[in-house]
Amino acid sequence: MNNIGSVLFAYFEDHLKVQKGLRPTSVQSYRDTLKLFLVSVAKNMHRPVTKLTLSDLTADQVLAFLRAIEIECHNKARTRNQRLAALRTFYRFLAVHCLETLAEAQRVEAIPTKCTSATQTLYLERDEIDLLFKSMAQQGSLALRDRSILMLLYNTGARAQEIVDLHVDDVDLKEPLRVRLHGKGDKWRSCPIWPETAALLRQLETVRGADPSQPLFVSRTGRPITRFGLYKIVTRHTADIYASADMTRKYHVTPHVFRHTTAVHLLEAGVDINVIRGWLGHVNLETTQRYAEINLRTKQAALTACLPPTETAEVYPAKRLWRQDEDLMKWLQSL
Repeated sequence: MNNIGSVLFAYFEDHLKVQKGLRPTSVQSYRDTLKLFLVSVAKNMHRPVTKLTLSDLTADQVLAFLRAIEIECHNKARTRNQRLAALRTFYRFLAVHCLETLAEAQRVEAIPTKCTSATQTLYLERDEIDLLFKSMAQQGSLALRDRSILMLLYNTGARAQEIVDLHVDDVDLKEPLRVRLHGKGDKWRSCPIWPETAALLRQLETVRGADPSQPLFVSRTGRPITRFGLYKIVTRHTADIYASADMTRKYHVTPHVFRHTTAVHLLEAGVDINVIRGWLGHVNLETTQRYAEINLRTKQAALTACLPPTETAEVYPAKRLWRQDEDLMKWLQSL
């Protein structure tokens, strides 16, 4: 591989898709970063992308690209760090397959990430979930589809891409009731579903059809729904759940908020953290552990279990210091 075209082809088709087994959405994220980076290099080198060589992909070009997306594109530090992580993966591949790029890959590896504050984990309270489903329409094919989607999101804590990728044969509507989700890293997991969720899914036209390979959720035109379509469904139905005076928290509800909601409610129900990790498809337990940090009700329950002292300090006389213990001092002197 002595030109950028062959390197990029091997990187995407073999390294990312075959060797690492990344999902299409993850591959697209790496693709977008590489496209922006190559355009930036071509602009700085004053030549078209087709004329670039591997020697042009220096660490200085990476630094220039990172500065440009922050200053010119007004990207936040979190986006800048994500672009840098994608470029590091690419340069690690270059270092192995194109040894002449090893020095530049080491310089890229040494570029520090910027400090960012932890993102707020947003979730819905139980009364907000109840209000949401009470306010949704009961009649109509789209009403049934939307209710099924939101119920499945809350039931499983699935990612948006996992929901839109579902096919009819991925759902078992006879005992044991469950859904098979295709998650990150090309990994499958099974999640149990409530009888109420299964009852809604049985009424869908796609489920009542004869083709089990058909997408589970489709648009008005009969095409599979997209992540953008799912996002619109969620935001449309959650826009009015704060109309009540009791709902004081106002933030934009997305499909991922339902994922956080499922995790928090499972934790409140006393489900073991390892079970929640498998439920959500987390590889690292630390990812799941953050839900224990944000769950205020669990902390309040722990506080109630550990009551403050009610006695005054006189009830618990202070222990004498060892230097004031005459018997101990005599024994020490005799040694």
